[in-house]
Amino acid sequence: MGTLLAFDTSTDAMSVGLVAPGLQLAHDRAGGPQASATLIPELMALLAAHGLALADIDAIAFGCGPGAFTGLRTACSVAQGLAFGANKPVIPVDSLMLVADDARAQTGADDLCVAMDARMDEIYAGRYRWSDGRWTVTTAPALLRIEAFNALWHEHPPAVIAGSALEAFGDRLALAPSPRRVPQPRSRAEALARVATQLWTQGVRVDAAHALPVYLRDKVAQTTVERAHDKVMKDQAMKAKAAA
Repeated sequence: MGTLLAFDTSTDAMSVGLVAPGLQLAHDRAGGPQASATLIPELMALLAAHGLALADIDAIAFGCGPGAFTGLRTACSVAQGLAFGANKPVIPVDSLMLVADDARAQTGADDLCVAMDARMDEIYAGRYRWSDGRWTVTTAPALLRIEAFNALWHEHPPAVIAGSALEAFGDRLALAPSPRRVPQPRSRAEALARVATQLWTQGVRVDAAHALPVYLRDKVAQTTVERAHDKVMKDQAMKAKAAA
């Protein structure tokens, strides 16, 4: 098992985790706009509390999306900054897979649909299957209107549907009565630690330059403010590495 530092800020929660031989720690905190100010201090404190520095980490895992633009930029910028500074590989983690993994921990199901509120009357949706100790993607993450979401799962409903769209859209989701509904996560951070470990074991890792966010909503360019935000986050991550 490798030593992994993991974080996800693709939703209103900020999830961080530290995985090492004989150790698995995971914490969920308030995220959203706060994440850009609190993520790096939280990560550095987590390492320091266990006598570790970035040099001791084998890889950095981050939730690459889909999810909120600002949250994805924050996670990606911090992952790149820490990885470049410490010369470590990066593990991009499908943020919807975290929802599936948490729902499996609650239900034991191996066929799960994820439906996350994407605002603007749209849903981030994907379908996942657990088999032979690992996740596979059976329907890739997509951004769907409610009508398209309803049509997609009509013929072959999954055993479980999980995610924030269940509460956000309620009866507007024309779901078959058979699937079990899991609207709230038990621990997104624990799911992050599990999935990051699985991906590490499978040999999934990329160079920091290829640690890119998954944007499903059309957006051709960042604004000046967004570019400035990314630069600040990367600079902070590099400084954190230098101070470690």
